Amino acid sequence: MAEPGDVRFLEALGEGQADALRALGRIRRFPVGVALFNEREPGDTVHVLLAGRVKLSHATDAGREALLGIREPGDLIGEMSAIDAAPRSATAIALEPVEVLTVSTPAFIAFLDRTPGVALLLLRMIIRRLRDADAKRVEFLAQDTVGRVCSRLLELADRFGEPGTDGVHVDVAITQDDLAGWTGSSREAVIRALRTLRELGWIATRRRGITLLEVEMLRRRAV
Repeated sequence: MAEPGDVRFLEALGEGQADALRALGRIRRFPVGVALFNEREPGDTVHVLLAGRVKLSHATDAGREALLGIREPGDLIGEMSAIDAAPRSATAIALEPVEVLTVSTPAFIAFLDRTPGVALLLLRMIIRRLRDADAKRVEFLAQDTVGRVCSRLLELADRFGEPGTDGVHVDVAITQDDLAGWTGSSREAVIRALRTLRELGWIATRRRGITLLEVEMLRRRAV
């Protein structure tokens, strides 16, 4: 079984383990913009993302949407509620046409009981996400809005970017509101930050995408 690192959950399983997990579930498909599940709902299923990308968000008391993360093929979604039996802490929305393997919570917990190596792998992945969340909280204190936006754009480029002759192209349907929630900023502050980065010639924005023109400058500004 592969070490977690940046490997997706499904990819990290051994071949027999992956086949055993697939045998427990059923394939479901969701169009763009549809919720796989909503926060505060019972966590009666877990999903393994097979195709497409999903954003996880949480609604604040003030009615704003805080983007918690983006999941991609191979990732496990909804596992926390399955493990602690608490309601969903986030809403999962399809950013693209999505295909998932859906497994009932009792079947998934039984699978973990039978395969302690997979349970340990899952624990390591959850810890990695918690460390990432801690790092982002430090960013909120140490960086201004421009620095936080640079950090998130670089994360998108590292995960989803395609190098081109003019820079790194990121074609993920992230809105200005999403970016505001992801950076702990207001939408107006994010708009100003993106305008600043465009005027510097570091990025170029387009509908449903962005190109990072000066990656090294963005990295320096994100520090």
